[in-house]
Amino acid sequence: MHPQHWPEDLDHSGKRVVVIGSSATAITLVPSMADTAAHVTMLQRSPTYILALPAEDPVSTVLRKLHVPAGLVHRVGRARNIALQRGLYALCRKAPWLMRKVLLGAVRARLGKGVDMRHFTPSYKPWDQRLCVVPGGDLFKTLKSGRASVVTDRIETFTENGIRVKSGEEIPADIVITATGLRLQLAGGMEIAVDGKPLVTRDHLLYKGVMLDGVPNLAMIIGYTNASWTLKADLACAYVSRLIAHMDRHGLTSATPSPPRQTAPTCPSWASRSPPATSRAATRSCPARASGTPGGSGTTTTATAGPAELPDRGPRPPLRADRPRHTARHRPAGPRPGGLTPLPTLPEPDARARERGRR
Repeated sequence: MHPQHWPEDLDHSGKRVVVIGSSATAITLVPSMADTAAHVTMLQRSPTYILALPAEDPVSTVLRKLHVPAGLVHRVGRARNIALQRGLYALCRKAPWLMRKVLLGAVRARLGKGVDMRHFTPSYKPWDQRLCVVPGGDLFKTLKSGRASVVTDRIETFTENGIRVKSGEEIPADIVITATGLRLQLAGGMEIAVDGKPLVTRDHLLYKGVMLDGVPNLAMIIGYTNASWTLKADLACAYVSRLIAHMDRHGLTSATPSPPRQTAPTCPSWASRSPPATSRAATRSCPARASGTPGGSGTTTTATAGPAELPDRGPRPPLRADRPRHTARHRPAGPRPGGLTPLPTLPEPDARARERGRR
């Protein structure tokens, strides 16, 4: 069975359970089911980096004991956890060899010297795939107690008594759980239509990661991929709540993001290329502008996420003859293909400068 279709009357007491997978769902199910099951086996095709963290935030616990206001404790804890999470991710990307040693060393310290690290040593670098966190190290405690075990192999077939893997070993199982992940569908897979016209989501911009342009009163929750999914879901829900409150205050009945319609600003004379407005709109976060008359039915609030005007920095200063720049390309003046503004003609360096450039 799949965790999404968990039977309410399932009783795994005294049963042999096999959990297929090594993701967050699997490492959560194993310790929770091992308390009453006869034995739980986590069957994985390949290992995943696993990090144990405290079940409760130690800083927040201390602040509560000091009778710090709950709101301040929440803000401090949230800021601290975000900083730690971002720092961990950045360090894993900048020094993967170091963080690999740290993560694997932490696992070895939790399970003891007799652990087979083959089950906990991925073939990829930290954060090439998502890193799993076990609160309080409950997974490691369960494995160390012998109530659960890990098998790293590929499934060959299901048998009458359980699962046979490629190595020939047969894992006995009364219950098999496929905790192999989810297939996400945008908007839950529902068919979206505006005024009877079907909408192709890939042809639309996603405003603030929540709303589709041209679709009124529709919000979708999409989490982070390199951080906690619920952290981004929390931010998205807070934005939708603020938007609804704003509409209530002003008597508005609809909110529709609209794509940018203005053209890109004039390219400075020294620029080599003018990026399209759609590209910048997708990568820059600009304030939304609301329009519409409050009150009455059919009133529309349009949130426009258009490109911001770039500051005009003026022409590039001429190249100094005594400081030649070898990356500069001399181009003839005149119009260029694509309507781009030509680069200014640079002065030729004198003989003394050329000699210094050759050195």
